[in-house]
Amino acid sequence: MTKIGFTGTRSGMTKNQVLSFKDLIKAKEFGEFHHGMCIGSDEQAHDIIKNGKRRIIGHPPTYKKYMAECDCDIIKTPNAYLARNKHIVDATEILIATPESKEVVHSGTWSTVRYARKKHKKIYIIHRSGRVSTE
Repeated sequence: MTKIGFTGTRSGMTKNQVLSFKDLIKAKEFGEFHHGMCIGSDEQAHDIIKNGKRRIIGHPPTYKKYMAECDCDIIKTPNAYLARNKHIVDATEILIATPESKEVVHSGTWSTVRYARKKHKKIYIIHRSGRVSTE
């Protein structure tokens, strides 16, 4: 079964991003959902996914200030943000990203997308407007 990774910002998804995320995951058959266990977008995605029959894998950060209380089925060993994000990409076939802006250099979300590109993963970027682009 397909494994999906997720990355997003601490500021959370917009209403349009949430709607597009819900539509996207409804259309995908997958068995695992991996996220970074932070407040904002990770927590929102977790809450949407947790009502399904999918296994949720949490990849917590070592820096706990922005960590969300998520009831995951499996919690991996904590790692620094960038290492944790790479682990999410490495463990999955698809990445869903909900960035806050156009691509920028100093963004964990965009850094994760760039790493997924290098690893030739299927990527769905849900823009703030709710528009979904695929790579």
